[in-house]
Amino acid sequence: MKIAVLGGTGLIGSQVVQLLREHGHDAVPLSPSNGVDVITGEGLDQAFKGVDVVVNLTNSPTFDEASIDWFRTSMTNMVEAAGREGVGHAVILSIVGVDQVPELDYYQAKVLQEEVLKGSGLPYSIVRAGQFFEFMKSVLSWTVDGDTVHLPATPVQPLASAEISREVAQVAAGRPLNGIVNIAGPEVFPLDELGRIALAAQGDTRTVVTDPAAGMFGAVKGDVLTAPADAVIAKQTFREFLAAQSESAARK
Repeated sequence: MKIAVLGGTGLIGSQVVQLLREHGHDAVPLSPSNGVDVITGEGLDQAFKGVDVVVNLTNSPTFDEASIDWFRTSMTNMVEAAGREGVGHAVILSIVGVDQVPELDYYQAKVLQEEVLKGSGLPYSIVRAGQFFEFMKSVLSWTVDGDTVHLPATPVQPLASAEISREVAQVAAGRPLNGIVNIAGPEVFPLDELGRIALAAQGDTRTVVTDPAAGMFGAVKGDVLTAPADAVIAKQTFREFLAAQSESAARK
């Protein structure tokens, strides 16, 4: 199959492209660097000619209210171009529990992205994933106050980007779900505990302070970011991921 991957040079996209190619598919990474812009619509029609599947892994440059318009515009441009070119399957990556956090602008934006796809008339699949292990570095940088990091005890079920990428690639190569599949990690952590584990693994002496109102995840109520009962459960634990990262860094 010929599969176009919007955002195909990013963390998830580059892995998805590689996996699809390893399984014999003609996977084409698309980004502004090769003339495809989801906001202006430039290059989309040409890029989708002869394409069987479109995977959209692009992301808003911000997490604030502006992300809502960003996803509305980008998804509208994508589905309209895919419809004109007769694409038979559209896939996006979303977030576990995304529709349960209306307080967050970015989560509202991702729900809107899902709704645009569902209403497009295209056969579709939505992969909702837990938080990325790789995302913890950013989370730890958001609420730093001197030698302390403020984090809420929000339950999360994170996993490695490699396992998310495998699920996206598998879904893209399969029949449209016309629905949602969830994938999350093998363990549930309070976010503050996850932060302490990450800092300790890096030899970082900063202290994590539990703060229910801190950062983006302070708005999340209950355990809505943990996997539903029918979710795909990834295998690699957070400590295994950190150990593998440490080994990789030591070899360089």
